[in-house]
Amino acid sequence: MTYQTELMPETYQGWSNYETWNVALWMGNDEGLYNCARRCTTYREFVEYMGFEDGATADGVKWMDPMLNTVELDEMMEEM
Repeated sequence: MTYQTELMPETYQGWSNYETWNVALWMGNDEGLYNCARRCTTYREFVEYMGFEDGATADGVKWMDPMLNTVELDEMMEEM
């Protein structure tokens, strides 16, 4: 019998967590947000450009939630 000795990281819809997925979903599926994100090179730049530092998505996820994987979001933005 074998046992799993290393825990596999949790993922959400292919993203590292729900928060990152939710923010990416809004950025990719709202035409206005998408067009603004295309003008920026990093996720942080996008948040500052939009003035979202203290805001949240319509689903309640903060744009600057500490759980966000900004590396994944930066990579998504490179592909836009």
